[in-house]
Amino acid sequence: MSTTDLSKLTISRDQKTFSGKKTGRWKWLIVAVVIVVAGGAAVALRGGGGTQQVESGIVASAYPSQAITALNATGRVSAQRKAAVSTKATGRLEFLGVQEGSVVKAGEILARIENRDVTATLDQAQAALRAARANTEQGMAELRDAESNLKRSEDLANKNFISSASLDTAKARFDKARAAVASLNGAIGVAEANVRATSVAVEQTLIRAPFDGVVLTKNANVGDIITPFSSAADSKGAVVNMADMSTLEVEADVSETSLSKITVAQPVEIQLDAFPDLRLLGKVSRIVPTVDRSKATVLVKVEFIEKDKRVLPDMSAKVSFLSRELKPEERKPVIAVQPVAVVKREGKDVLFVIDNNAVKLVAVAVGSKIGDLVLVSGVKPGDKVVLTPSEKMVDGTAVAIVKK
Repeated sequence: MSTTDLSKLTISRDQKTFSGKKTGRWKWLIVAVVIVVAGGAAVALRGGGGTQQVESGIVASAYPSQAITALNATGRVSAQRKAAVSTKATGRLEFLGVQEGSVVKAGEILARIENRDVTATLDQAQAALRAARANTEQGMAELRDAESNLKRSEDLANKNFISSASLDTAKARFDKARAAVASLNGAIGVAEANVRATSVAVEQTLIRAPFDGVVLTKNANVGDIITPFSSAADSKGAVVNMADMSTLEVEADVSETSLSKITVAQPVEIQLDAFPDLRLLGKVSRIVPTVDRSKATVLVKVEFIEKDKRVLPDMSAKVSFLSRELKPEERKPVIAVQPVAVVKREGKDVLFVIDNNAVKLVAVAVGSKIGDLVLVSGVKPGDKVVLTPSEKMVDGTAVAIVKK
């Protein structure tokens, strides 16, 4: 072997065997793997071994009245006293002084139809009445003169100063004057009757409020033709619809099979769909003695004991017929959940509240039942909780909600 070949087998002491950059990369990769493994172990220990599929429920705001409700029904608000206000006259509407929501008093003029013709007739009738009264005054004057002349004639006849024919003439004049006055008084009666008739005709052109109330709808505008029964083309019947808001009540349809649970004057709680948090006390006013054969229901009318200005006709309402009157403390809402959401952990009643795809264990105090729910404290309305949680579920368990 030559010297040259041996020199190729020498090791260079100055050359580095590995790179510092590659060593750093491996070190960080090992740290990342350790972190991932540790995190997975922690999740497994905390979550009971992975994500659990659960059904959820909502913590509700319930009312104690549900526990003493004998029957529930739906209905609609209606005014006991309402009217479609129109007129017996026919003509063009020339004045309309109200709009939707206007508060009116009984006798107040709501609208007016053109009435210049009947007003002129009324003026004519009043003038005729004045003329009849003036004629009567003149007749009374002639009667008084004839009466005086008769007395003088009777005195003169008693003294034989005038003939019997003159006395008869005086008597005839008196009788004629008296008959004329009676006729003129009759003419006054006719004239007064004409004034009343034309006054009625004028009054019929004025559309007045029949009672205190609120205008609900306006059905005509100035310039429309108003007819009593709206029989003509493009004509209007009722000018406005109004109701007495103090007579509002709820009309509820009750199945005839449940009618035995309802009595007159029975306490009722009314809930309006428009205002879910508003609950008003009422009582059964009357039961209409007629069955709707198509629906097998009976109409029950509920009177408002508590009134609210927000209640309007035709609002939808839910009616709870109660077995007894509510106590003041029973009118406040309470927190309740489905009983299957409450479980025992270490001897305590708990709920599993869902928050960001994980559960949080919350200790609660359990109270009495309200309908299908149970009273709890320690959570708030709107919280989402796990229904029928498994024994493996603990605080922090990852969950996925199963959609029904």
